[in-house]
Amino acid sequence: MEDILQMKNKNVVVMGVANKRSLAWGVAKSLYQAGANVIFTYRKERSFTKLEKLLKEDGLEAKAIVQCDVNSDESIQQAFTTIGEKVGVIHGVCHSIAFAHAEDLKGGFVDTSREGFSFAQDTSAYSLVAVAKASQPYMTEGGAMIAMSYLGAERVVQGYNVMGVAKASLEATVRYLAAELGQHSIRVNAISAGAVRTLAAKGVPSFNEILHKIEETSPLRKNVTQEEVGDMSLAMMSHLSRGVTGEIVYVDSGYNILG
Repeated sequence: MEDILQMKNKNVVVMGVANKRSLAWGVAKSLYQAGANVIFTYRKERSFTKLEKLLKEDGLEAKAIVQCDVNSDESIQQAFTTIGEKVGVIHGVCHSIAFAHAEDLKGGFVDTSREGFSFAQDTSAYSLVAVAKASQPYMTEGGAMIAMSYLGAERVVQGYNVMGVAKASLEATVRYLAAELGQHSIRVNAISAGAVRTLAAKGVPSFNEILHKIEETSPLRKNVTQEEVGDMSLAMMSHLSRGVTGEIVYVDSGYNILG
C-alpha cells in the first residue's frame, strides 16, 4: 500500500494538534502508518507538552516540532523558514486550525461582535492563505495542502454561528488557492468532516444533538471516527489523488447528501 500512496519519507507539516482527540492527530497517525516524516507546529507551550506526551505514548518520533502562531505573519514565516531549513522540501501541509470566541458561539449570530467576526476569519480562514504563502517556496516538488471544514460552512447548524461563516470563507479560500497554486503542482483540498468529539466541538452548544441525529439519519447510520478522517486526509495528500484539487471532500457517513 505504501508504494501506491507514495508517501514514504515525504515531509508533511501537521498544524493544529490540541490533544489525542484532535482531527490533526488522526491525520498524523495515518501519515505515520504510510511512512511519512511528520513535522508538527504548535501555538502555546501547553500544546507542545501534550504533543510530546502523545508522541511518547504512541512510540512515534517527530521530524521537527516548531512554534507557530497563525495570527502572526511573522510567526508563520519564521516557522516555515525553520521547517524548510530542517527538511529542505515540504511535500504536504495539513491545516487543522480554527477558533472563535465562546461568546460568539453561545449567543445569537446577529449579536456577533465585529472583533469576534474578524478574529474567527483571521484564525480559521486567512491563516490558510498565510500558510500557503510561507510553505509554497519549499514545496519545490509539488505536493498537497489539506484544510479541515464542516457542513456548517454551507448549511445553518444551530450554535455554529460565526464559525460557519469562517468555514465558508475557508472553503472559498481552498478553491482560490487551488486555482493559483496548481501551476506549481500544488493541490489544495478540504475535508468536510462529520461530527467528532474534539476540543473545538465542545464549544458548539448543539453538538450532542448533532451526534445523535447523524447516527440516526445518515446513510451509514453512524458517526465518523478520527481514524476515518485521518485516512481520507492521507489519501487526499497521496499519489492516489494526484488529479484532484479545489474540492471539498465529505467524510460524514453521507449526512451531507440528505435534504
